[in-house]
Amino acid sequence: MSLGWLHPSRWSVRTRSAVAAAVVVTICLAIAGAVLLLVLFRSLEHSAQDAAAARATQIAGQLHGESPAQLDQSLLATDSQIGAVQVVDERGRVLAGSNGAPDTALVPQSLPPGEARDLGRVKGPDGAFDYWISGLGTTSVAAPVTVLVGADREPVESVAEKVGVLLLVGSPAVVALVVFGTYSLVGAALRPVEAIRTRVASISGPDLGRRVPVPPSHDEIAQLATTMNAMLARIEAGQLAQQRFVSDASHELRSPLTTISAALELAQGRPDLVDAPLIDESLLPETRRMQHLVEDLLLLARSDEEGLEFQRVDVDLDDLLYGEEVRLRGIGSLRTVSRIAPCRVTGDRAALQRVVRNLVDNAARYARSTVTLDCRGVDGDAVVTVSDDGPGIDPADRERVFERFVRLDPTRTRSSGGTGLGLAIVEQIVRSHHGTVTVGESADGGAVFTVTLPLTQPDSGGPEDQPSSTSR
Repeated sequence: MSLGWLHPSRWSVRTRSAVAAAVVVTICLAIAGAVLLLVLFRSLEHSAQDAAAARATQIAGQLHGESPAQLDQSLLATDSQIGAVQVVDERGRVLAGSNGAPDTALVPQSLPPGEARDLGRVKGPDGAFDYWISGLGTTSVAAPVTVLVGADREPVESVAEKVGVLLLVGSPAVVALVVFGTYSLVGAALRPVEAIRTRVASISGPDLGRRVPVPPSHDEIAQLATTMNAMLARIEAGQLAQQRFVSDASHELRSPLTTISAALELAQGRPDLVDAPLIDESLLPETRRMQHLVEDLLLLARSDEEGLEFQRVDVDLDDLLYGEEVRLRGIGSLRTVSRIAPCRVTGDRAALQRVVRNLVDNAARYARSTVTLDCRGVDGDAVVTVSDDGPGIDPADRERVFERFVRLDPTRTRSSGGTGLGLAIVEQIVRSHHGTVTVGESADGGAVFTVTLPLTQPDSGGPEDQPSSTSR
């Protein structure tokens, strides 16, 4: 027969909590009971001894003018605290005593007049009595005597014993009540957790829109449910984004693959129709476009899986912007305005060049006549801005432009609109370089993209740092 269920690791949370509460309460009751009994016993003991000392003082006061035989019998009476009273002389003879007191002195000891002392505990033969003895020396009309008063120990022990029995009888009931209460309360507290677990277990891939119930209480369970719902929302958003990504990637790849497939089929049936213009104007551009799209997809996939890893070298952003300025001049249809100051950052030159190239291509695609390039150092950061005088971006879409396969203008053709991955790649590369990229409205009403990266070294402040302005 296996007794593995007795191991605490196999117990439920309710059982472990109830057992832990039982152990703690039992230990606390045991300690509290022991302390209570000790305090009670000592209190009763001191009370009995004080009563014995007070009786001895009363008797000594009366003996100052009378002989022991003339003592008031009420002073020799016993009660629940006083068990025995004796007046003995210097030779230990009992001159007066209470009813039931031994014929011999309770203790063979005499005290000089005026001295009071606790003479300890005295037991009779065969347990006939058990007293705490208080002694007081005094002088009667005849000679010096010692008053001995025995405080009875038996009533004190009887009271302490009864209280101990009550504690032993009542403690199991208290422990049982604590166990029941803890088990019930923990069960009630974990009931929402079980509801959350059941709901999460029933949620599958197609049901990510479902949420776990949030209890009306504002405790940790409610926070757990809220956090769980937020996680499900993120998972749902990620799944939808992945589905859109796959759908958009398939759609983007279908066009070049269709063109290349059609050309190959034509070449198979009519080789004479495959000439240089078909290759240069259709096959090669579509092949390059598909190659660039696949490279962009691989880059984004790597960033999603494990983050982008780049070289860490010094890169002059002003040189990258100057290169783009020269390239734009070669286009011939746009005017370029540049305000470029030296800015050096640490990063991957090819990746940062791709950031600048994507932003400049995006600005040139939408600009009516002018593209503005700006680079400067601000408070330890390199700030690069690329703006145009085109239609701009609506504020509601300024976060969405950095998502993948986003085209804000549905009328754009693929030849002029790109794949919709350029700004997503910009955002990934800049973030991997511990920077930020934002989009706003330029002074000409178009869009302005701002990239902020940590500077490697402060600007020198020399004459070459002054921004230059050229236009075409």
